[in-house]
Amino acid sequence: MNAPFKTPTPDLPLWDLTDLYAAKDDPQLKADMEAARASITEMNALAGRLVAARGEPALLGERLDRAIALYEQAADRLGAVGAYAFLDASTRRDDAAAQAFEADVRTSLTEISTPTVWLTLEINQLEEPEVEAALAAHAPAARWRPWLRRVRAMKPHELSEELETFLAEQMPVSAQWPRLFDETLADLRVKAGRDTLTLSEALNGLSDPKAARRKAVAEGLTEALKAETQTLGLVLNTVAAEKALEDRKRGFKRPADSRHLANEVDGEAVDAMVEAVTAAYPRLSHRYYAAKARALGVKTLNHWDRNAPLTTKPPRGFDWLQGRALVLDSFSDLGPEFAERAGIFFDRNWIDARPRAGKQSGAYAHPVTADRHPYVFLNWMGERRDVLTLAHELGHGVHQTLAAGAGSLLADTPLTLAETASIFAEGLTFDRLLETAPEAERQGLLAGRIEDGLNTVVRQIAFHRFETRFHDERRTGEVGAERIGEIWLEEMGASLGPAITLNDGYEHWWAYVSHFVHSPFYVYAYAFGDLLVAALMETRRKDPVGFTPLYRELLAGGGTRPYDAALNPFGLNPRDPAFWDIGLLRLERLIEAFEDTLEA
Repeated sequence: MNAPFKTPTPDLPLWDLTDLYAAKDDPQLKADMEAARASITEMNALAGRLVAARGEPALLGERLDRAIALYEQAADRLGAVGAYAFLDASTRRDDAAAQAFEADVRTSLTEISTPTVWLTLEINQLEEPEVEAALAAHAPAARWRPWLRRVRAMKPHELSEELETFLAEQMPVSAQWPRLFDETLADLRVKAGRDTLTLSEALNGLSDPKAARRKAVAEGLTEALKAETQTLGLVLNTVAAEKALEDRKRGFKRPADSRHLANEVDGEAVDAMVEAVTAAYPRLSHRYYAAKARALGVKTLNHWDRNAPLTTKPPRGFDWLQGRALVLDSFSDLGPEFAERAGIFFDRNWIDARPRAGKQSGAYAHPVTADRHPYVFLNWMGERRDVLTLAHELGHGVHQTLAAGAGSLLADTPLTLAETASIFAEGLTFDRLLETAPEAERQGLLAGRIEDGLNTVVRQIAFHRFETRFHDERRTGEVGAERIGEIWLEEMGASLGPAITLNDGYEHWWAYVSHFVHSPFYVYAYAFGDLLVAALMETRRKDPVGFTPLYRELLAGGGTRPYDAALNPFGLNPRDPAFWDIGLLRLERLIEAFEDTLEA
């Protein structure tokens, strides 16, 4: 496992999707789509009858409860079908039939679900006192209050039913741009010496112990991305143009505002976080990379040395069983239930970890629906980062299983809280790695943890600043690939500092960041989550026993509470600017500890 470019062992797990459907021609696929269609037909019989029940709170409450329950039933059936198509396709991006199946399913799901557009529009024709009176008069309907809160928040930005229907019907067409992006990167091949690497293997190669190997991989990746820059730039421009058009129609003033609304966070709070992290660049990333350069005996680092190990010795490798044991032991530090829930993912083949040709890069945890279990996806190469990635995605998975009891509509967690369990699990696993490591590995582990923190906080905020500038410029016309590269270099250079040299070709490296295409303005949630988790970990350090039940309650709540209300039991106030300093100071202390190892 210490030779990162050899094919990982074939005994790495592949997931079993038969829990969803036996195959693409499984009759249950069609049956679930027809069941969803039937629920929607029944729901649509209530169209116009919500507004008609004004003045009769009990009747309105009953009709609201029935309509939303049918909506959730349909969403569960369609969500399972869509998840199956996506999960299967994400391991076979080089398989035209799998990609076509996913696209066809997406089209079918849109056709079935589009007639539900009326529901949220009609709910928002009601006044707030009318809704509250209905929930009070018909008690079962009160369970939908958190979902209704999110629906009501969208009221100022809703369009006519005709336009909302058009946008819903347009969605499968718009999805072809992210599909082109995924397929282009899945086909990408990086020449590095005698080797031909996939994108995942190339990104992993940037952590190779040998400097010459890292340079070869980086130069090969630059050439591969450069060849696709025009295509990927067109994809990015088109996604941004479509978003800008919809934002204009909905009345969003800034490109990130729609994401803030979905996250149930105000833009001012995000701006404050961005400003705090940007102001901390010199004492975090600039300081650390200067120290790392000293540790490696050089004045400055090439950009491909950013995540380089501190020794040319092969890093300690982890086979799958070792990684599993480490992660489950870390989860047990919170309590046996957390380890048991995580263990089920291994025992029941809910994880796909084996890298292979055609499998897309990266990692994720897919929640499917509340009445189905989640799946975890990663590309295991046997390194420390893979152990932490496994912990991260299983953190998501455990969160999803805990929140499932709320039902699909209420389990859905805003991004402000969605990264909490994943980053927390990562932190617990790192603490265990550090505790059990021999002294000779301590410096390397500290460096790895600091780099993970910088990648999660500083790098993601730099991504957010890049994204903001790109979308701002796109509003006045197409932004050429050369200009995209200029913005990228400016923001990455500011975040990394003078100790990192951005070598020729780095201007193309924006092109592999999938979040820019799939989920515009998603990236700040990683920094938000990391800094939030740092505050939670400080709280746990003071009272580990009292912390666990409060933490479990936070995760099980899913999306039923806004992030600020969810943090109240911990005595944390994310609206206080000092809140962000807790996480930044925690990272700064790690950098100080790393500097101390240089003096030892």
